[in-house]
Amino acid sequence: MTTQSKSAENRGVAQLMTAMVLSGTLGVFVVESGASPFNVVFFRVVFGALALGSYVLSRGWFRGHGFTPRTLGLAVLGGVFIVFNWVFLFESYRNTSISVATVVYHTQPLYVVLLGALLFRERLTAAKVGWIALAFAGLILVSGVTPSDFTSGGSYLKGVGQALLAALLYGLSTLVTKRITGVRPHLIALVQVLVGISLLLPFADFGAMAGTGWDWGWLVGLGFIHTGVMYVLMYAAYAKLPTSKIAVLAFVYPAVAMVMDWAVYGHHIGLVQALGVPLIVLAGLKVTLARPRSSAPARETAVRAPEAASRPATPVASEA
Repeated sequence: MTTQSKSAENRGVAQLMTAMVLSGTLGVFVVESGASPFNVVFFRVVFGALALGSYVLSRGWFRGHGFTPRTLGLAVLGGVFIVFNWVFLFESYRNTSISVATVVYHTQPLYVVLLGALLFRERLTAAKVGWIALAFAGLILVSGVTPSDFTSGGSYLKGVGQALLAALLYGLSTLVTKRITGVRPHLIALVQVLVGISLLLPFADFGAMAGTGWDWGWLVGLGFIHTGVMYVLMYAAYAKLPTSKIAVLAFVYPAVAMVMDWAVYGHHIGLVQALGVPLIVLAGLKVTLARPRSSAPARETAVRAPEAASRPATPVASEA
């Protein structure tokens, strides 16, 4: 690796680390806003569209955007999945905790593999099945669900289910956007948040926002920081980093989220639950980094700006 490419990769690591740390604070912004999940997501996509739209306009990327009717339709469909993924994840924060919801949500890579096999007949090896089984064993431990939760119909079990549904929707969005090529991920993400505005407008409760006051700052932050700044940092990093480093650094997000949940709200997972975390992390990494036997190892280079234009707008195992 040349000095120039090494420097580019180091910048990519710093950019992705920063993005994942910001992502780990997302739950606090959601909770502190005091708004309902539908309102939180609606104003996130509004402010996020302003942030991403301004950035794309400043870079001149609207010209020669690369969209075709097919890829634009795929971006819209991915937007439907990603927006409701946010709604269910934010609902899960309320019914469980930021820590539990975030770790359960990080079963995303497993859904990508399962859905790929189910919908697109992608090869599902015995090894992948084994890692998926291990991850779901970890999921059972992390969730902390007991038999009484099934009989009492409590909100905790509902929250775990919401996090799982959010992960499933994220997986669907990932599979859809993976099939979009020749379009910058910033433009795909912009389409997704614009779709969110029209989708969630009927559900937005503007009357409930009348007395929000300073809590608007949290909502503005979700749009400009967690959808604007964070996405720009992630996509810049993806152009410089190999898949292996992206997959590993993505787990900074749940680690920071758990620390924030403990520092701000005093929430922490129990010892038995903690035993499930490394199982999910290990399985997620193994499934994400697995390569087909028939394919030659990809050449991993630190400078891949043209490739970055085709990266999906829903990064592997990253932010909600």
